[in-house]
Amino acid sequence: MGKDIVHHEKKDHHVHHHAANQRALLISFIIISGFMIVEAIGGYVSGSLALLSDAGHMLSDAISLGLSYTAILVGNRASVNNRKTFGYKRFEILAALFNGALLLLISVWIVVEAISRINAPVEVASFEMMVIACIGLLVNLVVARILHGGSEDNLNVHSAFLHVLGDLLGSLGAIAAAVLIFLFGWNLADPIASIVVSLIIIKSSWSILRDSINILMEAKPDHLDIEKIRQEITAIDGVDGIHDLHIWTITSEFLSLSCHLTAKDGVDRDELLRHVETLLSHYRLDHSTIQIESVHFNTCRSDCAHHGHH
Repeated sequence: MGKDIVHHEKKDHHVHHHAANQRALLISFIIISGFMIVEAIGGYVSGSLALLSDAGHMLSDAISLGLSYTAILVGNRASVNNRKTFGYKRFEILAALFNGALLLLISVWIVVEAISRINAPVEVASFEMMVIACIGLLVNLVVARILHGGSEDNLNVHSAFLHVLGDLLGSLGAIAAAVLIFLFGWNLADPIASIVVSLIIIKSSWSILRDSINILMEAKPDHLDIEKIRQEITAIDGVDGIHDLHIWTITSEFLSLSCHLTAKDGVDRDELLRHVETLLSHYRLDHSTIQIESVHFNTCRSDCAHHGHH
């Protein structure tokens, strides 16, 4: 009964987290979409590439926020079935992968366009550019604050948060460029600011792509030390050995582990399993599949032939 209570508390906490993330994404989507239109018009009227590039990032933000919202919605509501035994929980990882790729492509396009403007500078209306960039900075600060809470433990919200940080940097770059153009008439500041911001965003988008691909490839989560976990399990009284150990991520906040555990003779296997699950809960490995075998079991058909190396 105690285990059922813990399970329900964890489930309620997980649902609450998703609901908060979902609400934050929806509010952010509405704010970003509205200002994106304003900034695109302002960039076109003022002739500023920095504003247009920031509007382009805001467009990618709006798409990514919409996808992120949809991903959590689908992941929560689409039911598990005999074909998709984990439901659509990986949908949000696919959305994060798309977000990262989109951000990378837009940043590369802006760098190419900025280089062409360096070769052929364009006149920019600096005052209009500065006003719109300042408003954009305030909008991005508000949205970043809304998303920050969920970005620490959810890859999809984190990718959306990085999108907004990129926009925030874009607004700062546009403000700096507008000041230089307004005071000194240095129109080259506009494409240079665009390049600097785009290079920073390329680094962030690569991080999103790497994390998403690692999850889809079922790599070990970066923050977990698999050898330490193996040693701690082996140190539990009654455990003779462990093999075929795998740790991976299903989706954000959903880690999984499977292994084969060799138990010594005369050990209470239920009690042993409780000790192992308690240990794993410290690592938030609440979804575990543990096959317990005796020391005399020699017909294992998995990776047992490579005992201790997985």
